[in-house]
Amino acid sequence: PPLGAGKTQASPVLCLLMAIDITQERGLSHLDYKYLDGAPVCRFPLFSFLQPLPLDWMYLVYVVMFLGALGIMLGCFYRLSCLMFISTYWYIFFLDKTAWNNHSYLYGLIGFQLTLMDGNRYWSIDGLRRPSIRNAHVPLWNYTVLRAQIFIVYFIAGIKKLDADWVEGYSMSYLAHHWLFDPFKVILPVELVSLLVVHGGGLVLDLTAGYLLFFDATRPYAFFFVSYFHCMNSQLFSIGMFPYTMLATSPLFCYPDWPRRFFVRFPAVLRVALPLTSPDAQPSTSCVYNEIQATGTECQETLKVSRSSKLRLRHKLGAIFAILYIIEQFLLPYSHFITQGYNNWTNGLYGYSWDMMVHSRSHQHVKITYKDGKTGEIGYLNPGVFTQSRRWKDHGDMLKQYATCLGQFLPRYNISEPEIYFDIWVSINERFQQRLFDPRVDIVKADWSPFRPNAWLMPLLVDLSPWRTKFQEIEGTLDNQTEIVFIADFPGLYLENFVSEDLGNTSIHVLQGKLNVEIVEEKKNYTLQPGEQMQVPAGAYHKVYTVSEDPSSYMYIYVNTTDVALQENFTKLFELQERVRNGTETEPLPPELQPLIATDDDAVNATDPVVQLFLKRQRRMKEVKKRREAGMLERLERFAVKKYYSVRRGFLMTLIALRNLAVGPPPLEQLTREVAFANVKEPPAEANQDERLKDEVGHGEL
Repeated sequence: PPLGAGKTQASPVLCLLMAIDITQERGLSHLDYKYLDGAPVCRFPLFSFLQPLPLDWMYLVYVVMFLGALGIMLGCFYRLSCLMFISTYWYIFFLDKTAWNNHSYLYGLIGFQLTLMDGNRYWSIDGLRRPSIRNAHVPLWNYTVLRAQIFIVYFIAGIKKLDADWVEGYSMSYLAHHWLFDPFKVILPVELVSLLVVHGGGLVLDLTAGYLLFFDATRPYAFFFVSYFHCMNSQLFSIGMFPYTMLATSPLFCYPDWPRRFFVRFPAVLRVALPLTSPDAQPSTSCVYNEIQATGTECQETLKVSRSSKLRLRHKLGAIFAILYIIEQFLLPYSHFITQGYNNWTNGLYGYSWDMMVHSRSHQHVKITYKDGKTGEIGYLNPGVFTQSRRWKDHGDMLKQYATCLGQFLPRYNISEPEIYFDIWVSINERFQQRLFDPRVDIVKADWSPFRPNAWLMPLLVDLSPWRTKFQEIEGTLDNQTEIVFIADFPGLYLENFVSEDLGNTSIHVLQGKLNVEIVEEKKNYTLQPGEQMQVPAGAYHKVYTVSEDPSSYMYIYVNTTDVALQENFTKLFELQERVRNGTETEPLPPELQPLIATDDDAVNATDPVVQLFLKRQRRMKEVKKRREAGMLERLERFAVKKYYSVRRGFLMTLIALRNLAVGPPPLEQLTREVAFANVKEPPAEANQDERLKDEVGHGEL
């Protein structure tokens, strides 16, 4: 049957968001940092033969991608625009696996779908140029594929959330502390907000959203809940345009003639610049009609056809594509039994499985050891050296690429035939910190195949998962100044650790298995059984060996004495400052404390480091409070200014690159001035106050 709305009406908004996204999450505004010519950077393409072009040409790639998205949005040279967009987009996508996520993958899929669809039939420039396609029917399979894609995003995400960790509330428990959930905390404790609202609500919404959007009776309720859900996500996560993209896809489930019924309500004087509101649509060769008449049930209109419409090859191919594509999209999230080399504790690379937010990780310890293959010299590398991403730590395929890259770079630093060993400790969904990869394997020489499991991947100790309930009980017995880390290790391996002098009263408590603790400097060994504990010296190395036949588990309990002392000093200074301000302090202040009652300009000259840090902290807290209490207009202005400077930089750097390609680069002095002009940012006093406050010692919770 025909589909009478004409243009695929969601495509303009989607492609507008994609065009905006190019300057944001696709990285146009900081492209020179990522692809600087000659920089010693390890990259992680899906296929090893994919390499970035020279920087100026990379800017041209982004220009082509942007023009393609713009052309799709306007319906201008539609097929060419689609090809421009998807060819450059998928090139950028495959060029860097570390940037993969579900919504980036979704953009590429939608771009591919639109390439095969009649998305330029309604309110398009192509329609003005070619009257034969203007306001023409669109075949039903176009909408079927788009609706099925969005349904799959929701439904498979819900299926993935049936994982035990999500159902039991371990995946995203920290979200319950966000201010967005404060209304729920009025009637529920934080634990139940996490379990019922964050995890339970997310599971139910993902499982049902596609169904609720499909039916007329439930669609208004679905619009409300999915809109609320995506608006919350836009505040909870830094996921670019994805929440707004999903909001823009919701109208796909409405009757296709909704734009006509919407714009017909506008005054007649405005309709000149608005889309057509006439219910009459012309027939299309892309559709199949009955011999006498065709009823477009989707748009509730009847179309007279003067001749019979035969089923042609293009119609059959469209139907076959729709069926095969939908089947493939249902199967691909479960294809990890084929690409086993990409599996780790979780299946496959993050991005095409729709397992959104199901797993949260924390990294306690990352050590990279190199060994000179000729001299035997051993040394250590700063984790992440020669990289611009941290995601290699969780994926065996990326670890292999990183090790191979290090093996190529280290000979430049007189390290011959380097061997690279990784010791990476990760906790997934609040489990024990444990090793992800075997630290005894030289990853440079290690075998890896995309179709075979990694032999050097350490198994997730799922048998220890029930300990998580005991973690909460143990943490509940500690005061606010005491920290705790839970560790699990494999038989025959050891953890080498250094206790900072700031961490006084550090002790090891055995929960399961048998340990041998070696104090390196003292050359002493201590054997610990379950339930036993021992103090470890600060400012020294120690090694914890697992000597039992089964995996061991233990915990470090420590106090950051330096931070505790700093907090105590802050409390005393605050109390003194309050007494001075309310006139109850009778003793004169010594010179080093005078800045407590001085102006902000004088406070900068404080000589005592504790007083200086205290006053700096107070200014930051005041600025953060001012930002958080700002009105809607001020927040919008701050957001707009930030985005303006980001887009401005991308635009100016693109112009510089295109000029370089056209006429050659200018003298170095001129190029330096041009880049400096492009780098102008918003006033620093208003920029990133939250982040700067988090960087201060002991105040990350603010």
